[in-house]
Amino acid sequence: MSTIPQGFTTVTPHLVVSPCKKALEFYQQAFGAVVRNQMTMPNSDVIMHAEMQIGNAVIMLADAFPDYGVVGPDALGGSPVTIHLYVDDVDAAMKRAEGAGAKVTFPVADQFWGDRYGKLKDPFGHHWSIATHLRDPSPEEIRAAAEAMFGNS
Repeated sequence: MSTIPQGFTTVTPHLVVSPCKKALEFYQQAFGAVVRNQMTMPNSDVIMHAEMQIGNAVIMLADAFPDYGVVGPDALGGSPVTIHLYVDDVDAAMKRAEGAGAKVTFPVADQFWGDRYGKLKDPFGHHWSIATHLRDPSPEEIRAAAEAMFGNS
């Protein structure tokens, strides 16, 4: 028996989203997520634990439980965390997420590190960066491009 459950990796994001049921619907529509598991509190619609899979990654989710210190980005005034998602077609993925209700915060563009990349904020306060990997520039090429973009500071 493994100490990591089947289908999980060493690090698994666990998002607090309220209402969790609506978030699961959004992630299905926006990112093609597949709900793997969902448990509600006894005699309630409040989701205490859910799991969804996007590509080969599993993400856990739950409704907020403020009495237990489990709160989402809105209660904290935002989130400093960005979840990164690689897809085959970043332009289509961003359009799909925006159509589902996400707000684009950084339009898709080719980036010096080799990705075509954009960012959005989902309706539940979580930030996502979405990319399609296009090329593998050398560390020297990345450094030179970063210096050209940001200067030598």
